[in-house]
Amino acid sequence: MTPQLATRYVFTITAEIGGVTSAGELGHGVRRIIPITGGTVKGAGINGKVCPFGADFQIIRPNELIELEARYAFETDDGATVYVENKGLRFGPVDLLQKLKRGEPVDPKLIYFRTVPKFETGHEKYRWLMENLFIGSAARHADRVVIDVHQVL
Repeated sequence: MTPQLATRYVFTITAEIGGVTSAGELGHGVRRIIPITGGTVKGAGINGKVCPFGADFQIIRPNELIELEARYAFETDDGATVYVENKGLRFGPVDLLQKLKRGEPVDPKLIYFRTVPKFETGHEKYRWLMENLFIGSAARHADRVVIDVHQVL
């Protein structure tokens, strides 16, 4: 018998975002690039600021399924830099996803938005971020993305 999976909430990343740039229809979806302009990281034992660089690179499939891959970094209050590579999916009713695309508010509970963040840092205090797997439950707002990060135990 294998160990039972469980998760533990560890922190929330609020990534502020800029305007969307589109590379257009690729034949298998629309490529969008959304800059990450700042934000915060808040949790028990880890707090900091999202660095004002990086982006979320998305493919929007014809049925509005969004495959995303965000790459950015944050700096903790005690000086560690943590690189983040976060892949995920966002999906829900087409009319609600189109409202989100237009920047209109949508109840996050009506949209499936999950991610798998991977972290890298040379700072000894935060090496545990590289030694564990994490999942995120996320919500898209007009000017930010909020991700509750959970450690897989």
